[in-house]
Amino acid sequence: MIEVTELVRRYGPHTALDHVSFKIERGEIVGFLGPNGAGKSTTMNILTGYLSASNGIVRIDGQDILEYPAEIKKKIGYLPENPPLYQEMTVSEYLSFAAEIKAVPAREKRERMNRIMETVGVQDVSGRLIRNLSKGYRQRVGLAQAMIGDPQVLVLDEPTAGLDPKQILEIRDLINELGKDRTIILSSHILPEVSAVCRRVLIINKGRIVADGSPENLARRLLGGSHIQLRLDASEAAASKALGGVSKVKALQFRESAEPGAVEAVVEAAEDRDIRRELFRALAAADIPILMMRSLDMSLEDIFLNLTNKEDGENE
Repeated sequence: MIEVTELVRRYGPHTALDHVSFKIERGEIVGFLGPNGAGKSTTMNILTGYLSASNGIVRIDGQDILEYPAEIKKKIGYLPENPPLYQEMTVSEYLSFAAEIKAVPAREKRERMNRIMETVGVQDVSGRLIRNLSKGYRQRVGLAQAMIGDPQVLVLDEPTAGLDPKQILEIRDLINELGKDRTIILSSHILPEVSAVCRRVLIINKGRIVADGSPENLARRLLGGSHIQLRLDASEAAASKALGGVSKVKALQFRESAEPGAVEAVVEAAEDRDIRRELFRALAAADIPILMMRSLDMSLEDIFLNLTNKEDGENE
């Protein structure tokens, strides 16, 4: 659905995007992450046709954005971080105006407006001036504007900014529902929110894509494989003997345990696979009680900081 090839954007001597390439299929919800100044907003502005690239190709649904700009903009809904709302309009007036810009047929406009206002939860304020709405309601109106043209692609920049926890859950459910038949790019600084919605993330830093994949696969890549943390009611020597006999164990590290009489171990699998059953059987055969066993995962925040800090260190 979205294909970006060798995208470059320069501002004078500064290169904001440095040969960025990625593909996103229909029905994917992809998190687009990066520190401030990394190139996120520049990329999204190019994807939505608000900014031209210095070099490279962007295709939406197989069409080059430079050759078919009008057709492509009809397929895209964009919610910028600060939605461009007209403060003196009511919610209904603004959405009617947005529908006209998106060339929504007159016979469909009212029904579509009502459906979208109900979906994003602004029906009860449809007659109020936008300037009198709270930050959360303004964000919802901005999302309604992005959806009014029934786009195939949604580009959402900080869609839950200013929302309370209940509203965040509602918008999360809405994004998941919309993602069933649309392509969604979601940018947010709230990384747990991205983890809850996106099954794939793109991380950009200093104008380059530094990671592309599911949070789970990125974590395994950074950790070097599958890692299991164990707390065992045994001595280090006994635990080492039992675990060392498992053929798929690549490395074994012991840590001091806060629980008296116990030992903690981190086991790295020789392959990127789940070896918990093998570990259980080996410890059961050695009559070693397992007090705790869990996969040692990295959070999306850990992945983000690891990759962006690593990239900064290499550049230095």
